[in-house]
This record gives sequence, structure tokens and C-alpha cells, in this order.
Amino acid sequence: MIRDEQTLTLLTDSIRRFVRAVLVPAEAEVAESDEIPPAIVAQMRELGLFGLSIPEEYGGLALTMEEEVRVAFELAWTSPAFRSLIGTNNGIGAQGIVIDGTEQQKQRWLPRLASGDIIGAFALTEPESGSDAASLRTTAVRDGDDYIINGTKRYITNAPEASIFTVMARTDATRTGAGAISAFVVERGTHGLSLGKTDRKMGQRGAHTCDVIFENCRVPAANLIGGVEGVGFKTAMKVLDKGRLHIAAVCVGAAERMLHDALTYAMERRQFGQPVAEFQLVQAMLADSRTELYAAKCMVLDAARRRDAGLDVSTEASCCKLFASEMCGRVADRSVQIHGGAGYIADYAAERFYRDVRLFRIYEGTSQIQQLVIARNMMRQHRG
Repeated sequence: MIRDEQTLTLLTDSIRRFVRAVLVPAEAEVAESDEIPPAIVAQMRELGLFGLSIPEEYGGLALTMEEEVRVAFELAWTSPAFRSLIGTNNGIGAQGIVIDGTEQQKQRWLPRLASGDIIGAFALTEPESGSDAASLRTTAVRDGDDYIINGTKRYITNAPEASIFTVMARTDATRTGAGAISAFVVERGTHGLSLGKTDRKMGQRGAHTCDVIFENCRVPAANLIGGVEGVGFKTAMKVLDKGRLHIAAVCVGAAERMLHDALTYAMERRQFGQPVAEFQLVQAMLADSRTELYAAKCMVLDAARRRDAGLDVSTEASCCKLFASEMCGRVADRSVQIHGGAGYIADYAAERFYRDVRLFRIYEGTSQIQQLVIARNMMRQHRG
């Protein structure tokens, strides 16, 4: 749903200019240094990018899902590291509070997340609990007006920069499965919270992950999201449904950039006396990429509109995440192939994107988990 086409156009146009004028020229520096320059982060704050999906009453822009994915198409034209920094504030780092938080919790944290004064992170995955999220082992035991949290979270995006963590923990030791999981907001600096070393990753340099460790970490009961135990897993799944649509849109934007670069190179690179774009086998790779990209974009927009209409899009979100992330990987592979030897050289964006987009098929639910979600939802609906 688009509330005001003219306002959205102004927003996407300004983001497009910022991406091409500021972020794209900084890609190589970020990849080399593994850091986003503070001056660029400040510009992102000024543009309101940290609060795109946070309600207006808390300082955000309150984008609808369709508006959010259209913005994501633009942001993803550049290195995923830039979007990753703001993405957790708009997505998994804040949406648990937006969707299920108490009014007091919203007023306390959302304005600072929207302004970019603080960074949020989402702590669900553990060393022995990833795809099987309901089997997590982190515990939160009530002790008077506090909870004592113990456990370790792994691969937590933006953890090295985060000021608050949305943490999923088991509050009922007598029960197994999702019904015993609750969600908490834990602030950086809380006694008993520590961070592991920053992970060295295949790609997405400039976007950081690390372990988050809780050792008798005392958290006020007021930080229990929604003030109710046992609904944290449902909160996480609602957050991930939205996040999967967002990541699918990011896959579309990244694929658009890779295809643009591949076509530009194919038009300029000459072999046998003509541009390589004139060769039919290269044209086939370009055509397949454009076709799959178009299909993914249509899927994402359709699912976003359905969510804005209040429909349950659990299946559609997984369909989008599955298809768009796999499509993005195929476009990345073709882009390197079209570049030939140059595609294997770090001086070209094709090489970096090839590594960066590989993660899209893994986080916020692997492709295989999306297949299970889709199939199980189909079976559930068939049974009535």
C-alpha cells in the first residue's frame, strides 16, 4: 500500500541519489577497512534511514510494507553493509518492540532507534540452535523484579555496535518447544553481558557479527517484551515474516545492481571484433537474469501489498525469501561469468557482490527452512 505516491517518489529519489553519489563511491573503502566511515553514518541519520519502518509517533517514517520494499530496492543497489547497519533498526532489531512491546517500552527505545542514536540487534540464533530456533537453550529465570539470563547467542548482526538486544530466552524450564520462550530487551553495559570477537566472514565487510554472551545477566522484569512470558517465539516469527520480505526486496535491489554492471561490462568489453554482449550465449545469461529478477520483484510487491491489507503472508514471505535469494545467487554467478577473468578480480564489484549475496540464502531462515515453512503451511491449509 502506498499512502502518498508523490511523497514516496521524493523519498526514493533522494535515497537513489545518496546511494549513487555517496555510498557506491565508498564501497571499496568499506570493503578494505571493514568499517563504514562515521561521516556516512551521520548522513544516514540525517536522511532518517534508521527509522524508516518505526511509527511516526516515535520519530520514524512509518513506511508501509510496500513502501519499505520499494526503498529497499534502492538501498540494495550498493554494498549490503550499508543497509545492514540501518536494517536492524528498521527490522529485526526494533520490530519486536514495535509489534508486541508495551507502550512504556516503545517510548523508551523506539525514538532513539529511529534517530540512529542507538543500534538494535536481534539475538535468536545459538551455537546449537539456528534453523531449529524453538530448541534454544538460553534461560531467563525470574528473581524478584528481575530475570537472570544465561546463555550464548551466535552470529548476531550489528552486535559489536548494538546498544540494545532483543533476546529470546526460555522462561519455563519444565517445558520444551516454543511455548516456553520469552523475549527481552537487554541493554549494552548490563552486568553479565559480554561480546565475543568480531567474526571474520566470507563477505559483507563493514557489517559485523559476533557472539553475545550472558552470564548471570540481571535484566529488569520491565524489559520483558509485552510484559507476558511464553509469547517470545511468536514475536520472533512475526518479526521474521516481515524481515523475510525485506531481505527478498534487498535481493532484488542487489540483483539489479549486478545485472547493470554485467550489462555495462558486456557492452564495453570487446572480443573477436565486437562487444561480448553481441554473443548469443552472453545474451542468454542477461535475459535469464532479467526474467528471474522481474519475477522476484513482482512476488515481493504482491506479498507486501497482501501484508498491508492485513492478510497472513507467512507462506508468501517464505516464497519471496526463497525465490529472491536463490535468484540473486544465480545473477551473481552469471555476473562473474559475463565479466570473465575480471569477475574474479577484487577490483571489480562483481567479485565482491558474489561473496556478499551468498549470505542472503542463509540468514533469517535458510532456503531449506523456507521450503519447510511453505510445505507445512500448505499441508496445514489442506487439512483445514
